[in-house]
Amino acid sequence: MNSKAPPKKRLRTETRLMIEYPNFAALKQDEREGVDFDIVCRPTRSPAAVIAPHGGEIEPGTSAIAAAIAGDEFNLYCFEGHTATGNSRLHITSSNFDEPKCLDLISSCDRVVAVHGCRKGKRTAFLGGRDAELRDAIRDRLEASGFRTAQAANADLQGVSSRNICNKGRRGCGAQLEISRDLRDELKHDSEKLVVFAAAIRAAITRL
Repeated sequence: MNSKAPPKKRLRTETRLMIEYPNFAALKQDEREGVDFDIVCRPTRSPAAVIAPHGGEIEPGTSAIAAAIAGDEFNLYCFEGHTATGNSRLHITSSNFDEPKCLDLISSCDRVVAVHGCRKGKRTAFLGGRDAELRDAIRDRLEASGFRTAQAANADLQGVSSRNICNKGRRGCGAQLEISRDLRDELKHDSEKLVVFAAAIRAAITRL
């Protein structure tokens, strides 16, 4: 008696698990929205956007920080990894991040702030991006609120490439925050400190 063979599962290769996806189209071929990742996109009428392209468990804490900064006023976008393990595979480097909803949201924004996470830094927010005015305003406000800032020594974390997602707003420039893991953890467990951190960045955006 002949029986139909069970359908073949598409298996993720070991190589795919070990490298980053080159773009969103490649990621979407292997990963499922609503299962492996979610997209939060909340447009407002503001000319400013706060984004976390490596949110959820990809760079833990960045979604919550971005949402706190955006509040109810600014546009908010988060790409969030939610796999049981190996969320790092959902990391699309900032210069290749091309998820359509994000690009569409920030295309009409004059100010864009991208929130990222880095491992080292001793409670430091590393500031970068091509929008020097916004970057410096954020630095001044954060330091006035008692937070430590610096410029990343690693050029890859400075956010100066025109291809970087933070620089793809209407003016072709934005600001990037690389927040150390210990500071992200501190903000996660201290809601009052998160409010102060977010308010400092909101004030910098609003002033401009």
